[in-house]
Amino acid sequence: MLSFPDIDPVAIAIGPVAIRWYGLAYIAGIGIGWCLGRRRAAREPWRGWKPQQVDDFVFYFALGAVLGGRVGYVLFYDFSRFVSDPLVLVRIWEGGMSFHGGLLGSIAAMALFARRHGLGFFPVADFFAPLVPPGLGAGRIGNFVNGELWGKPAEVPWAMVFPGAGPAARHPSQLYEAALEGLVLFAVLWWYSRRPRPRMAVSGLFLVGYAAARCVVELAREPDAHIGYLAFGWLTTGQLLSMPMLVAGVAMLWWGGRRAREAS
Repeated sequence: MLSFPDIDPVAIAIGPVAIRWYGLAYIAGIGIGWCLGRRRAAREPWRGWKPQQVDDFVFYFALGAVLGGRVGYVLFYDFSRFVSDPLVLVRIWEGGMSFHGGLLGSIAAMALFARRHGLGFFPVADFFAPLVPPGLGAGRIGNFVNGELWGKPAEVPWAMVFPGAGPAARHPSQLYEAALEGLVLFAVLWWYSRRPRPRMAVSGLFLVGYAAARCVVELAREPDAHIGYLAFGWLTTGQLLSMPMLVAGVAMLWWGGRRAREAS
């Protein structure tokens, strides 16, 4: 069993203003994606992107991801509280972000950006999909520092006792997600997108990769206490929301490949 690193979730405190590691993790993830996007745009002109376009898109993406993530969390995971207290939606300092809500917000941001710049939706999505995993991984590290979203009780050598989770040693599921959603998914997408691929194939692979990683890690993660399991003693809200992503991703990979074969 390992000791949980008791890191203060607040990175910097100046009077009443507190800057948390969780927020800095998101900023770092967006910054890494931004730099990688500019690098690809500058060094691989065949993609049809310019660094300045990447700069413009980052604002759209960050706004869509943050707003969508907050709205998604409230609607997917805390709807009963929202019904009784609608203002919880704007109290972001109380915590609560949802990847699936952030995904929907990001999709809306990509659609708006594509329309305003006269681009197709999937050329935008395929370019930016490989840039998203670093932010996902950073966010999960932020969850770990906060000591939240812990895993189920476990007897593995790397199990940890999390503050507020009782005396049982648990899976550090946040680190599992950081590794799969962040490092592994990034490596796969970056490698796959190094050369031209059928339209929507890179986006489809992102959906498949994330959904698969999330569904697997949820098996080791403790479900939200106020929701619990939805069915079968193992199905969680995260898995239920990921299943349509998996189906859509497989369909996009198949359809993109078919269209490419027909065009050749």
